[in-house]
Amino acid sequence: MAATRETPVQAPVRITNITVAPLVGETPQGGWSTEIKPEDSVHALIAVHTDAGVIGHGSVFTNGGLVKAAVALLEPLWRGENALEPERVAEKMHQNTFWMGRGGTLTHVISGIDIALWDILGKVVGMPVGRLLGGTYATRVQPYCSLLMDEPGPMLELVASFRAKGFRAFKIGWGPFGRRDSSALDEAIVRAAREGAGADTKLFVDAGASDSYWPQGLKWAMRTAEMLKDYNVGWFEEALKPDAIDDFCHLRRVSPVPIAGGEVLTRRQAFLPFLARGAFDIIQPDVTKVGGISEQRRIAWMAEDYGVKYVGHGWNTAVGLAADLQLASAFPNVDLVEFIGGSPYLDGITEAPFRLDGEGYLEIPALPGLGLRLDREKLGRYTADASVLF
Repeated sequence: MAATRETPVQAPVRITNITVAPLVGETPQGGWSTEIKPEDSVHALIAVHTDAGVIGHGSVFTNGGLVKAAVALLEPLWRGENALEPERVAEKMHQNTFWMGRGGTLTHVISGIDIALWDILGKVVGMPVGRLLGGTYATRVQPYCSLLMDEPGPMLELVASFRAKGFRAFKIGWGPFGRRDSSALDEAIVRAAREGAGADTKLFVDAGASDSYWPQGLKWAMRTAEMLKDYNVGWFEEALKPDAIDDFCHLRRVSPVPIAGGEVLTRRQAFLPFLARGAFDIIQPDVTKVGGISEQRRIAWMAEDYGVKYVGHGWNTAVGLAADLQLASAFPNVDLVEFIGGSPYLDGITEAPFRLDGEGYLEIPALPGLGLRLDREKLGRYTADASVLF
């Protein structure tokens, strides 16, 4: 028998520091009843530094001050760890902080660290994260332009403006929809969006019922779902309060359009009852909240086993989108990623901006890691801490 040549095992790459850069100045409205101002901190970027000089980047969906506090609190768990073992390191942090509050700020921050560790692993071994997750099912994916709802006139103009930029899929959400107890206004907004998008595009509707004091219930959601079918809406997202699992199960059974949700759930355990009971047609974990790429991968495969479609939620940053693109390449049936329309935190912080091809698709980067290069000078407009990311 011929001798085989074994490849030496990669030596550990140790974490030496984790730094945080809150993004402020152009924070996009989230649609929440409590107004988000441009100078508010809702998203933060993190950098995981190593003794090999390799730096990984992650994105966290929460206030930057909370991210800095959580990174400091978690330091005994990450300092000196092997950055090439993202799932183990992330699970170590989860397991040792359950008693501090499962699913809150710490989980969001672990998400960003986990994303950065996958970025490092890809850079060290010279492969894109998607391949490390199991394969390359796709080399491009369609982004849906995610926009906040407005009055019918401005809504039409806004959607039409992004169609002119090349988008062929859209999601409209939050705003006045469902919040003024006017079915006529709700329908007028959807009609305007469909007109602005054109009949040949995909259109999705997000009620945003995870908003504070959401006023509507199951009967409103059932009536609204019937209305949405007339406009060829591809899914109805967050139609009910996020914990109303019984109502979601009923709505999914009777709705003529697919039902989507799950963006506020964290870790795989929270998704299991929604999948097992058939609450959603489409599950939408957010990689910057749910526990990172490691958790998102488990949820996506779990959804596949239950016959539920996976589409990642992505109202975050360029780093979050880069993670979503890599995840989209790693599963057989992912055909969409979320893309915030007009956010500088997505369009304005990288060396090379994301560009649509002639069919309205995004190429999935084939470079090592997340395939993303942040721009120090551009970042300096949105954070005083840009230098700590490099």
